[in-house]
Amino acid sequence: MSSPAASETTSARRLLITLSVMLATIMQALDTTIANVALPHMQGSMGATQDQISWVLTSYIVAAAICMPLTGILSARLGRKRLFIGAVIGFTLSSMLCGAAQSLEQIVMFRLLQGVFGACLVPLSQSVLLDTYPPEKHGSAMALWGVGVMVGPILGPSLGGLLTEYYSWRWVFYINVPLGILAWFGLVAFLPETETNNSRRFDLAGFLLLALGIGALQMMLDRGQSLDWFASREVIMEALLAGLGFYLFIVHILTRHQPFLEPAMFRNRNFSVGLVFIFIVGIILLATMALLPPFLQNLLGYPVIDVGLVLAPRGIGTMAGMLLVGRLSGRVDERLMIGAGLLLTCASLWEMSTFNLNVAAFDVIRTGMIQGLGLGLIFVPLSTLTFSTLAPGYRNDGTALFSLVRNIGSSIGISVVVTYLAQRTQINHAAFADYLNPFNLALRHAVELGVYDMQSPAGWAGLNQEVNRQAATLGYLQDFRLMMWIALCAFPLLLLLKPGDRVPRSARAG
Repeated sequence: MSSPAASETTSARRLLITLSVMLATIMQALDTTIANVALPHMQGSMGATQDQISWVLTSYIVAAAICMPLTGILSARLGRKRLFIGAVIGFTLSSMLCGAAQSLEQIVMFRLLQGVFGACLVPLSQSVLLDTYPPEKHGSAMALWGVGVMVGPILGPSLGGLLTEYYSWRWVFYINVPLGILAWFGLVAFLPETETNNSRRFDLAGFLLLALGIGALQMMLDRGQSLDWFASREVIMEALLAGLGFYLFIVHILTRHQPFLEPAMFRNRNFSVGLVFIFIVGIILLATMALLPPFLQNLLGYPVIDVGLVLAPRGIGTMAGMLLVGRLSGRVDERLMIGAGLLLTCASLWEMSTFNLNVAAFDVIRTGMIQGLGLGLIFVPLSTLTFSTLAPGYRNDGTALFSLVRNIGSSIGISVVVTYLAQRTQINHAAFADYLNPFNLALRHAVELGVYDMQSPAGWAGLNQEVNRQAATLGYLQDFRLMMWIALCAFPLLLLLKPGDRVPRSARAG
């Protein structure tokens, strides 16, 4: 049954609303990765250390994660249109301030503001589209929304590299200004306001406990690798605070009359399974993007610009998958599309695990496009099924949680693959070094040909460098294999999802 907002919205107005919220979505999604490429340039400009400049990313991630769950209550109290417009204005202004920052303290503070205002943009855009389109067109609506959410982080490094290379690192923030102005104009002109609900009380204690858990977890994931994880007291403390915060939050919402998040929404099977599923998708989405650029740059010697060009087609594959899903939505079981997407994702990761130091750029592009196509086939029907049976009253809170869990999955995925890479590289180096002995015929042959001079420190250093290179290469391949196994673990979840409603044949023809 269509919502009142969906039934009263004309096709032209629906299109204009979609374009407006898509601009806001793309603007926020780009900022999750676009600044990564510019970090070395910021570091030189600000005179900061490697550890200090990382706070440019950490401040944004932590602020966005903590504030994202506030979307539901703020939308109920202020009205969705007011909140959306305020968030777009705040995000655009804070982007301008980031671009104009003259010190490390300023840019970290302005990135914090960016995270606060940008936190609700993606869940609000998803909620708006679900209410704007009738249920039979939710698949198409989620395909349009997914293009911004999925393609933004993929294209971010490429666009960031181009802007930094040919202009300045400040333009990775200034580019948000025209997008923000267009989004603001469209939202003011076309987005209808929702009714406010002042009877809903703000559960401050619940929010603070959830913020403690999320903030401590994000800090632990972001700082763990540089601090050697649980060898650091800081990481141990952050892990304890995260566990305590989440435990007390669960106890709180189960015992309070009007909690920050209603436990009733988690009794919806599709919604709960969808959260677990999107967590796994989040791991794969950005973890691959965290591995491929250093693999191409450090081991294959690709320049930054070429890395962006090689990885960009992955976004094309994602868009193709989402547009295909939009056409098939309502005609093919969403679970079949998700299963096909998982198969393509696993196949691409398996092929990536067979790469070597002579892999052609075409093979990297082809596997990236296959993986992008697979993720596109997963993301849209999963978003549709997750909210297909959830009561509209839970939609704002539900979309915020959906985006939050995806972001946490991405953070955990990046931390896991980076840590696993470091560990496997060390183990591989030790294993390869065992073969460097006088009885190794291949090594003796290389010495006889003059490839290595075992009589000088420079010769041993060159050999050790090659061992490091081979050990790191195998570490990357083992990481790709690990992500393939993680993707395979998602298949049983398909059995728990309830199918969506099919579109009648008569409606299809019309």
